Amino acid sequence: MKRVLICVSYDGTSYSGWQYQNNARTIEGELNKALTNLHSEPIEVIGASRTDAGVHALSAMAVYDTNAGMPADKVAPALNTKLPDDIRIVWSKEVEADFHPRHRLTEKTYEYNIWNSEFMPPMVRNYYYHVEKELNLDRMNEAAAALIGKHDFKSYCSVHTTADTTVREITGICVYREGSQVMIKVSGYGFLYNMVRIIAGTLIDTGLGRREVSFAKDALEKCDRQAAGPTAPANGLVLKEFRFLE
Repeated sequence: MKRVLICVSYDGTSYSGWQYQNNARTIEGELNKALTNLHSEPIEVIGASRTDAGVHALSAMAVYDTNAGMPADKVAPALNTKLPDDIRIVWSKEVEADFHPRHRLTEKTYEYNIWNSEFMPPMVRNYYYHVEKELNLDRMNEAAAALIGKHDFKSYCSVHTTADTTVREITGICVYREGSQVMIKVSGYGFLYNMVRIIAGTLIDTGLGRREVSFAKDALEKCDRQAAGPTAPANGLVLKEFRFLE
């Protein structure tokens, strides 16, 4: 028996999120099906994190156990022949038998993508949130700075969370522009349910002048979901990088 770690990239448009569901198409479900087919034995992956319906990833992580003799580094190309075109394995490698992706110190980087112009090309509609009015990035970055560090992010978390604690640490956050594209980049050691999307919604409102720059910090201190801004749509969110720190 060996444990294999895989790095997964996917377009989440057609999926009901990462987590397996009996009555819906999910990333985890597709991976389980393809791996079971590849190794000719029942396989269930353990994901390092979960994404919501419509969210995308360039670097999601998962492990699974197998008795198959295929070398771990050969799994990626072989598995890609079994998967739909909107899911790809970037690389695969063998790890220790007790390696658990949820029990390791990690840093994740998310990016929320906004198309900031009057017209958004239809071919990017699944990957950007369209904001027509020009965003003020100086205001957004000033507001975002207050969120860096370890805080209770209860205001920036869905009320449906099952987390034991809402304290999390953001290691970096910035807003930058490339032409019509505005990106909100957020890095941290862990994230709550809808946390990045609520941060994005709050900063977008600030950039549009709907909220004062101090609003993000004030909302943080109130520890009340109703105090923060709206939850931005899922399609703009991408899990860009996942790093194991130990």
